[in-house]
Amino acid sequence: MRDPDGRPRVLHVITRLNIGGPARYLLALMPELRERGFDTLIAFGTPEPDEGEILPGPDEPSFRIAALRRPIDPAADQRAITELTRLANRYRPDLVHTHLAKAGALGRSVARRIKASGVVHMFHGHVLEGYFASPANSAFVLAERRLARRTDALVAVSDATRDDLLALGIGKPAKWHVLPYALDLAPLLELGVTADEARGRLGLPEGVPTVGIVGRLVPIKNHVLFLEMAERASATRPDAVFVVAGDGELRSVLEAEAARTLGDRVRFLGWSTDLPTLYAALDVVVMTSLQEGTPVALIEALAAGRPVVATDVGGVADVVEDGANGFLAASGDAEGLARRVLDLLGDGDRRRSMGETGRAGVAERHSASRVADRTAALYQEILGP
Repeated sequence: MRDPDGRPRVLHVITRLNIGGPARYLLALMPELRERGFDTLIAFGTPEPDEGEILPGPDEPSFRIAALRRPIDPAADQRAITELTRLANRYRPDLVHTHLAKAGALGRSVARRIKASGVVHMFHGHVLEGYFASPANSAFVLAERRLARRTDALVAVSDATRDDLLALGIGKPAKWHVLPYALDLAPLLELGVTADEARGRLGLPEGVPTVGIVGRLVPIKNHVLFLEMAERASATRPDAVFVVAGDGELRSVLEAEAARTLGDRVRFLGWSTDLPTLYAALDVVVMTSLQEGTPVALIEALAAGRPVVATDVGGVADVVEDGANGFLAASGDAEGLARRVLDLLGDGDRRRSMGETGRAGVAERHSASRVADRTAALYQEILGP
């Protein structure tokens, strides 16, 4: 069923719009898809209390599915399916596009119920390694294999994510498409605040080396490794300040560890909504994750002209070109991370050069317009003219 103007209707179903890459991607992409002739609606669930949330603006068609949550809960999941089915029966989408694991399972089930003409699922990274113990991983892999057989197109945000999932037997190569994140990078590309101004706003000391990490304080982000790196780097640069931007279940544990090993040289900022100020305050941005799809924090850092140092996991190498816009280190290598951070802190010209290289690269690859063109082409391939 088409809307009165004949536009195909696309229902996007996402587990939650917690602060992070998937939410930023989806909200940046929707206006672009509407410009390309699609009617869109976002159905989104409820984040956990410590995750933070990016709510759609008043002009963004959206609907909260209250029972849709990330944890496995059969009763709540059934309520979510019921809510989502009612919404889909009212909206009558031509295509259902799901995001993240829980919404992917429930949303694709509902798409079959309402006989949608097309079904797309997008993996924003994946939870099949690093999140759960082996028995749970095996169950999730089997479920994703079954779901893939009932999906018209599978989308990954990086080549590495696609290759990982293909190796696990999820989908056939012909079904896979790689679409980078669409992000609104304009405020970062046009950074209008100096480092000292930004540090003043954030209550950080001015005129000292500042190294930061941005993201949820959860096990997969491995902030313990960031603190180990900071301890090693501060032995050579005792003047450096280390910034942790974000929040999550591990905050109290990490704050206690940071106080024990580094004292007041680590500052916890919580969530920051003023991204230009946050990244302007940092000389180097670090990522220590155990697994990543596309690391949005690193894309944002590069857009702001900041070089990055990161563990070489998942899709990180799709963003970080070692030696060009930042450095890569092996997962768990605190010494290697510290050495690269110290290299950059000691060479301002190299920091600026790497930052400019990174800014130029991400501006084109992650523009919402470019990604929307490719997404619209995929929809048209599935739905027909």
